Amino acid sequence: MLRTPTGGAGHGTATADARSMSIGTVLLQLRDEFPEVTISKIRFLEAEGLIEPQRTPSGYRKFSPGDVERLAQVLRMQRDHYLPLKVIRGHLDALARGEQPVLPTPGGQRDLSDGLWDSGPSTPTAVRIGRAELLAAAEVGEEQLDEWESYGLIVAMPEGGYDAETVTVARLVADLGRFGLEPRHLRAMRAAADREAGLIEQVVAPLRRHRNPQTRAHAEATATELAELSVRLHAALVQTALQVRLH
Repeated sequence: MLRTPTGGAGHGTATADARSMSIGTVLLQLRDEFPEVTISKIRFLEAEGLIEPQRTPSGYRKFSPGDVERLAQVLRMQRDHYLPLKVIRGHLDALARGEQPVLPTPGGQRDLSDGLWDSGPSTPTAVRIGRAELLAAAEVGEEQLDEWESYGLIVAMPEGGYDAETVTVARLVADLGRFGLEPRHLRAMRAAADREAGLIEQVVAPLRRHRNPQTRAHAEATATELAELSVRLHAALVQTALQVRLH
């Protein structure tokens, strides 16, 4: 729940001025629900036309309660639905026109193998985001993203753009970087992930080639289960190795 400032006196413009907020105050209000939001992210969303705060004669941004609520809507749609900004803007514009557009089902914590086993046109297209949106979500610059891509940590989709899971990868790489782990240190993790994915693909490949739709569906479920087990095993092995080294 967003906190709404109280107080102010008078009516009309005076009341509106009293309720307007600086970008720092907006950040504090949003942090309860969106702990990762930053001032640079708010500025980026403004530059993309998602919000239009007023400016003082000296150039400072002044946000209304409506601006803050719109910001929260944008951040929720990014977090819960993995929507690109263009789609979010269209949704908000439709709401402003009095329409009732329907959003995609929230992604939440998706299966680890979601989108890895697309087999044809009937498979739903994964949500894609642009480079600018990935930079904003990971809160990094072009130079860092270029470096991550050069080490194979971030990979664009063949048709362009990035899938929603890439946002998670980018944020994790950025978080590890704050502990001094550079992209060159993470190449081994990428290589291990590729090997694990290849192993899973070998197991389910015969099932995926089967003519029976139920068998092919079983391949999808098997891939998901194997991916989850692989991740759990990796985490357990890392924890076991750390216990041996640190004790």
